[in-house]
Amino acid sequence: MKKEKRFSLLLPVVVCSILAITIYFQMTTGVISVSNTVNGKELPIYCVDTKEPKIAISFDAAWGNDDTARILEILAKHNVHATFFMTGGWVDSYPDDVKAIYEGGHDLGNHSQNHKNMSQLSDTEIRNEIMSVHEKVKALTGYDMFLFRPPYGDYDNEVITGVLSCGYYPIQWSIDSLDWKDYGVDDIITRICDNKQLTGGAIILCHNGAKYTADALDTLLTQLEEKGFQFVPISELIYRDNYHLDVTGKQILD
Repeated sequence: MKKEKRFSLLLPVVVCSILAITIYFQMTTGVISVSNTVNGKELPIYCVDTKEPKIAISFDAAWGNDDTARILEILAKHNVHATFFMTGGWVDSYPDDVKAIYEGGHDLGNHSQNHKNMSQLSDTEIRNEIMSVHEKVKALTGYDMFLFRPPYGDYDNEVITGVLSCGYYPIQWSIDSLDWKDYGVDDIITRICDNKQLTGGAIILCHNGAKYTADALDTLLTQLEEKGFQFVPISELIYRDNYHLDVTGKQILD
């Protein structure tokens, strides 16, 4: 009986110690301790399950910079905060714009150093592609990024686990504007506003360097607002913990 009593007294101490060690490990390593596994496959977050009419618009910044200032002006006009996924090369070329994006209240997201197919890289190369950009943006802005979008949307199990191990959430999209194909302003607006995936929790993909994106943006935001949607950056749309993904990559709160 004495042994049983002694064990019962020690149990809360042991549990608290394990919890403290787990929290310390997560804080010091940056590893995100959630599972993105669905039927044995690792998935990124494509969209979020929510009853709220909140959506996120994102811009991949891998080439060009002619329209970034105008995009920021239009976003500010609509009081919209977006998410910009930037490559290391783009950060090197346009450091002032990185600062402007951050100072505008937008998410800074990681799009790899060299815009390679991540699934073709080793575990070490995956980490280097992520963390080299992380350190550059940290030095410029003091901000620790935690959202990663793989170039070309290319990933496999090793990429997703590598992203999570770097303290990042892997992010895809549920609506593709295809703005990089240069089909024109009307095509961008129609492709997004009439999309079957346009529901609360949607993540929209655009590119700041595409030819017609800035020209379409003002009308695009207006029409989406008229439909009753509210814009939030991806960091405010996704769940940080206590979630799981379905087979489509939709993030669902547990």
